[in-house]
Amino acid sequence: MILLIEDKGAVRVLTLNRPEKRNALDTALTSALLESLRTADADDAVRCVVLTGAGPGFCAGADLSEFKGLTDPKAAETRAELTMQLHLAFSKMITPVVTAINGAAMGGGAGLAIAGDLAVMAESAKLGYPETKHGIVAAIVMANLVRQIGHKAAFELVALGEPIGAARALELGMVNRVVPDSSLMSETLRLAEKLAAVSRPAMAQTKALFHEVVDLPLPTALERGRDVNKRMRGFDGK
Repeated sequence: MILLIEDKGAVRVLTLNRPEKRNALDTALTSALLESLRTADADDAVRCVVLTGAGPGFCAGADLSEFKGLTDPKAAETRAELTMQLHLAFSKMITPVVTAINGAAMGGGAGLAIAGDLAVMAESAKLGYPETKHGIVAAIVMANLVRQIGHKAAFELVALGEPIGAARALELGMVNRVVPDSSLMSETLRLAEKLAAVSRPAMAQTKALFHEVVDLPLPTALERGRDVNKRMRGFDGK
């Protein structure tokens, strides 16, 4: 199984399971992850999702060996669309996602690591966007990165391609918590359980409004907040 799925109460744990490839994202794994995120989001019993990687690494990014075979422009376009939909899925879900960054997260893997709503990072893990070192561009993952950290810090990461450690990732606001490697999953699950305890309607509205107001002018953002505030009166707390 290239993607392991395990339910721990109301928390669904998704584990990228290509450790021999450092959990690199080929078409099969990308498709499986996207489908599993959507399936979890449609399941009322799942109140939070945790994403992590098997083995010593979180995710090495795109499987470059597969990309070398994409000589057909249509095939390359289809693959790019799939990647885009995966990274978009996190913000479209009403279910919160916590990433447990257990090891190196590079390129598209770094994009996945910060795509969740919250991120917990092991002390020994690293994040990086090394695409320019290979003569390519951190294209799809750049959009999320520049929305989460300062412009100059984001440009340094994607232009120089040098990895950063957990302390620097925390300083930049890319992750919420840095914990000892041995307690990564226990700390992540503890956080996930807190999110799972939030009423589903309140979480759905919180996520939707959060992602909507990010790029709106203040007056428009306040209007959207007012609209949600009115709808809150109909919440039943479940």
